[in-house]
Amino acid sequence: MNETRRRRLRDRSSGTATLISEGCRISGVLTGNCDFQVNGEVEGDCEIDSTLMLAKSGLWKGTIRAANVVISGHVEGDIIASGNVEIADTARITGTVSAEAIAVAEGAVVDGVMKTTSQSEPTEFIEKRGSES
Repeated sequence: MNETRRRRLRDRSSGTATLISEGCRISGVLTGNCDFQVNGEVEGDCEIDSTLMLAKSGLWKGTIRAANVVISGHVEGDIIASGNVEIADTARITGTVSAEAIAVAEGAVVDGVMKTTSQSEPTEFIEKRGSES
């Protein structure tokens, strides 16, 4: 598939992500250079050199530092991405979101500050695909 057609980070993800299943609770620090998909609960921080995806059922309490971040669940803490952050319509975030580019779907709740680190002009779009976890 042509890379330009893969607008969303989860569409571009390659390989199998490390899965934290629904019903699983982790306390501590996550590190790695592979993609992570969190469907359960994490209390702690992370330093990930790839993409972190927090599913609709996921809860994160702590600071997320990753290359790219996709949020569909609930975050209580800061998100710091060196690349992009995608915030789905089911997301609830309490904290600061900082990234090169941030996409927020209609219906998402962000209680905090959003900061972009790139100099490009904002792009407005309307999501026409249904929500996925």
